[in-house]
Amino acid sequence: QVQLVESGGGLVQPGGSLRLSCAASDFSLEPFAIGWFRQAPGKEREGVSCISSGDGPTYYADSVKGRFTISRDNAQNTVYLQMNHLKPEDTAVYYCAAPTIVVPTICSPIYDYWGQGTQVTVSS
Repeated sequence: QVQLVESGGGLVQPGGSLRLSCAASDFSLEPFAIGWFRQAPGKEREGVSCISSGDGPTYYADSVKGRFTISRDNAQNTVYLQMNHLKPEDTAVYYCAAPTIVVPTICSPIYDYWGQGTQVTVSS
């Protein structure tokens, strides 16, 4: 059974950093565009960042551009989200997601597998 497991969340002060990891079992992430999403209480889920297959181009939502960096380690079958200069409005549950279709775009239009999420709380 395919599982995506996020880790690395926690409580951090404004201006701090966290690195989230998304690891997969029984499923190679390398051929697929992987996405990071987040959902804050009372808000809809939003896309944060995507990375294309292999180690290709990346996409960032305007709200995180310049502060977050997505990367992948195909040998470790893991995708990372480095989050710097965190703000209270970044507080949310963060999810990674993977499709089962290979697309030529940075982000996939459909995501079939989702992790359980990891909580990120930015507060002083």
